[in-house]
Amino acid sequence: MNWKKILLKAGLTLLSLALIVGVLGMYIYHEVVSTSKVIYQPIKKSVRRVEPINVVEKDPFSVLLLGVDKREGDRGRSDSLMLLTVNPNNDTTKIISIPRDTRTLIVGKNRIDKINHAYAFGGVQMTVNTVEKFLNIPIDYYMEVNMEGFKDVVDAIGGVKVNNTLDFTNDGVHFKKGSLFLNGSDALSFTRMRYDDPNGDFGREARQRQIIEAVITQGAKIENLIGYDEILKSIKNNLVTNFTIQEIYKIQREYRQASGNIEQEQLQGSGKLIKGIYYYQVPEKNRLTLSNELRKQLSLE
Repeated sequence: MNWKKILLKAGLTLLSLALIVGVLGMYIYHEVVSTSKVIYQPIKKSVRRVEPINVVEKDPFSVLLLGVDKREGDRGRSDSLMLLTVNPNNDTTKIISIPRDTRTLIVGKNRIDKINHAYAFGGVQMTVNTVEKFLNIPIDYYMEVNMEGFKDVVDAIGGVKVNNTLDFTNDGVHFKKGSLFLNGSDALSFTRMRYDDPNGDFGREARQRQIIEAVITQGAKIENLIGYDEILKSIKNNLVTNFTIQEIYKIQREYRQASGNIEQEQLQGSGKLIKGIYYYQVPEKNRLTLSNELRKQLSLE
């Protein structure tokens, strides 16, 4: 076989591979678009926004991440609440953990209660309204993750690697300190432990953040395209958001620098028993200080 035939054969082989990759790429693209339509559920526009968010113009925005513990026959409660504020102008992302027992006004119920009860009373919309009132900022986007079913996502990507800072046992599983590789069931147990953690809710939320970040990292490294079917199926079953696919693409491209500079803060307060019920009480001074920081981060007056 002469060199011309070798080059022709090699060229045809590369062309065939390119066509296969192109077809698979188009298939994945259409599946991603289809998935984005399934998980898309809008909420009411925030009254705290005069003009709507425009990610094309690189406006700062906020995202409320709800880790919801839904079990069969139960609507569920927001097991964890995390607020992300992203500012591409100074390339920063702030993550604020809001303890589930935080005592505040539940907007729409007109009662003082634990902040995570807002989800049980009125779902995502009431939770968004309550957090907006509590911190005096607009919530532009939300992502609701079903932590019970999130184990399916972990299994779909072949497990996740985490760094465990606390030796503990939960659901009959022993988690040693150090680097751990977890399957879906173990990852769920890892995130659910709360009472043996000296940091309480904050420790639990830190573990939940680790799992979510590990899922994103591991998912981005997957080279076997066959796995995307199971991943997208798991996302359809366990994630709800008001992000459109166009906004996700824009944010991924235009806000990348901000996502690489993450600052994590805790909502400063203390535990308190009121009429025999445990609450996380945030002093007004601390609440106002945090509110002002977040408004500055979002370029609000």
